[in-house]
Amino acid sequence: MDITRRRLLSLVPATALLTAVNPAPAARAAETMTAMDADPGQLLTNAIGIYAGTPESNARTEVAAKLTSLDNTARTWLAALDTAGAGELFAGLSLGTSDPNLSASYQHLYEIALAFRRPGPASDLQGNEQVRARVAEKLGWLHDNYYGDQSKGYYGNWFTWEIGISTFVSKTLALIDAPAGLVSTYVASMDAYLRNGKDGDVDLDSRFHTGANLVDITANRVLQGALTGDDARIRKALQDQFTVFATVDPYNLQHGVTDGYYADGSFIQHASVAYTGSYGKGLLSRVVQTIKVLDGTEYAQGDDLVGVVQGWVEDGFAPLIFEGWMMEIVKGRAVSRTTTGYADVAVVVEAIVDLADYATGDDAGRLKSFAKFTSRPTINPTSFVSPVSVARYADIQADPAIVPADLNPAASSTAFNAMDRTVHRRPGFAFALARNSERVSKYEYMSGENLMPWFQGDGAHYLYLAGQDQTQAFGIDYYTTVSPYALGGVTAPVETRKTIPELYGTPYYDNPSHPLNFTSSSESQNTYVYFPVGTNVYSGGATLGAYGATGWVQSDDFAYASRDILPDDFVVYQNASATKSWFMLDDEIVVLAAGVGDKSRAVTTTLDTRIAAPGAPVAITGVRRDGRDWTGTGTTDPRWLRYTDGGVALGYYFLQPSQVSVGLEAVTRSRRVVRTSNPDTAVTKQVFGLTVSQPAHTTRSLAYALVPNATESALRGYQHGRIAVLVNTSRLQAIQHLGLRLTGVNTFTSGHHNLPGLTIDGPASVLLQRRADRSSTVAVSDPTTQRDTITVNLWAQYLRPESADPGVEVTRTVTGTRLTFTTRHTYGRSLTVRLLPAW
Repeated sequence: MDITRRRLLSLVPATALLTAVNPAPAARAAETMTAMDADPGQLLTNAIGIYAGTPESNARTEVAAKLTSLDNTARTWLAALDTAGAGELFAGLSLGTSDPNLSASYQHLYEIALAFRRPGPASDLQGNEQVRARVAEKLGWLHDNYYGDQSKGYYGNWFTWEIGISTFVSKTLALIDAPAGLVSTYVASMDAYLRNGKDGDVDLDSRFHTGANLVDITANRVLQGALTGDDARIRKALQDQFTVFATVDPYNLQHGVTDGYYADGSFIQHASVAYTGSYGKGLLSRVVQTIKVLDGTEYAQGDDLVGVVQGWVEDGFAPLIFEGWMMEIVKGRAVSRTTTGYADVAVVVEAIVDLADYATGDDAGRLKSFAKFTSRPTINPTSFVSPVSVARYADIQADPAIVPADLNPAASSTAFNAMDRTVHRRPGFAFALARNSERVSKYEYMSGENLMPWFQGDGAHYLYLAGQDQTQAFGIDYYTTVSPYALGGVTAPVETRKTIPELYGTPYYDNPSHPLNFTSSSESQNTYVYFPVGTNVYSGGATLGAYGATGWVQSDDFAYASRDILPDDFVVYQNASATKSWFMLDDEIVVLAAGVGDKSRAVTTTLDTRIAAPGAPVAITGVRRDGRDWTGTGTTDPRWLRYTDGGVALGYYFLQPSQVSVGLEAVTRSRRVVRTSNPDTAVTKQVFGLTVSQPAHTTRSLAYALVPNATESALRGYQHGRIAVLVNTSRLQAIQHLGLRLTGVNTFTSGHHNLPGLTIDGPASVLLQRRADRSSTVAVSDPTTQRDTITVNLWAQYLRPESADPGVEVTRTVTGTRLTFTTRHTYGRSLTVRLLPAW
């Protein structure tokens, strides 16, 4: 990625962004480029080539399976047309009250149209005028009976009417070269259904027209403009879409929008949900398709857009992909779907493969190498949207000059502080952590998806081990069989909570007569039901090279804090209390917790949870604190424990005495317990849980290390002294790794926090590493995002700066060295200074 370009784009307002990517200012773009200069027909040709393929791509043997899949799918739906009953277009999809069924009906017409239009090996569907006429006739029938009447439409989910149906219709009209009358009829109706827009068009001030949703809507409108030859429509749609390329500046929001990509690689959708792995990948896919649609036309914007999107891939997506698997921490409610993390990454790989074709030089090489590195046997190219992408993917795979290479360093620690997520990577594992704050949601529930999400953002972690099939460790079966109160890393009160459908009998809370106006997609529904934020301000941490420190204060959600203004029948839940830190090193992740407890309820802290197949050779071994070997299950005070499942292992080393309960049980549940529309498929897993329980009216602390891939001999020889717990309170948590000469500190309260040789003022996250040559490096972050400066005093150390980030000031004092970090408007970003002895 061109960092300078990206930073430039992040500084200009949305209306000025077009100046950066277009020779003419945005306000004059439509005037300076006339319709005569453009060729909407080429846009249609490009679009059809994306979805149906080209003669060149479809002649490739590697694409044959994709074409066969297209043809078989079309035949399936043609047969379903023949057997449809009253009130159906396709058998089994009743119409009139179900918006998902209506959307699916349009999707199936699109899938038939693909088989009609695709070039390549001949089939009985290809170019078949009877098939084309049938699709056109059914489009008309759906419009006349179930779509065109605005007074009867727009029930259910707004997305169906403003995005979903329009996406399928626009593509289908293009694929069948629909009659002008049918096109104009549908375009008028699609405009009318943009009810969250303005005058039948996009409204950049609408909370519905942001991020991935905005890209979907505008991509549809570009295609509609190409169908109607409406140059002004195309330009306005592109102008609106290009606003998503501007990096979100939380201190200077455009149109009040927080959705989009941030400077640290974070992606937010739905105002406050960490969403790279679902909406983010959808946005990536559609944006790359826009680049492809514009290719070779006057509408194309050169390589500026390509450079920005490559930045998203390198900074935003790559850290979240481990051995071809998309991490759970950025999928919102999509974690409850049966789609695997490998399938999620297939969408990203297709976008990267296409993007590489538009990048140049080393940029293109890095993208192709990463696509090849990520394209493990779990990636199925037949799932790609475009046959052209399948052919490009095959070229990359077959080219010996393209060497597979990760975009991630072998060792890295990434603080996605703008979305309260942390990723720490080493060659044998990746550690992913989900946090929350008053800025970022605790979880996302919506539309009967992710029914039991309550603690998914409360310090839940996921430890991915190299070489493991992640479908056997995480994904849908993890959430199905693991108790929602016992996700790894979570502290939860002992109580039973009810899902939204159980509480209210519907997938949402319905009370339109209340002053807050609770309807299915209202702002109050979002704020209090679908994705409530936390009430804490402290969530974040510092990174120093490949090491990281993260701190977080557990809090209630916004709904509980607002209970006095909510309806009497609205159910809210109070959280337990805890202050937690994670110090992420080479061989271990050290976890400290203090102030853990609750005034009225018992509390359980789950140190870790793993799942395994029913017949997997799970074994748990360990040593008690008194030196005796430990095996089995039950409650004990261990020095260390080791979990193994075939070829993977994970160690737990306890840095202070803890009465730990070890459980291993077979759990069978239906995947429907986490999502109402999932198949009622029973799943059985061995569930391993490592928990600490405490009664009501008590508080306690915990200190332990997660040691990925630990051998038994390594744990037996693990020296307690290599990790020194310096302080573990609700005010201050700090450790020192003696071998790395690294000190990690999180301070949570105001005032001065004193450690040997070190003082920190107020809330901060600090990493300090001293080297044998007496140099030191210090990294500081403001996890509250609210401080103007942070001061660190190094006592009896007289140091001078060798290098420093902008905003770092080094002052020699009578008692040592004072470091002042200007954290104003850094939004949790780490500031680093390297220091040398003053003499």
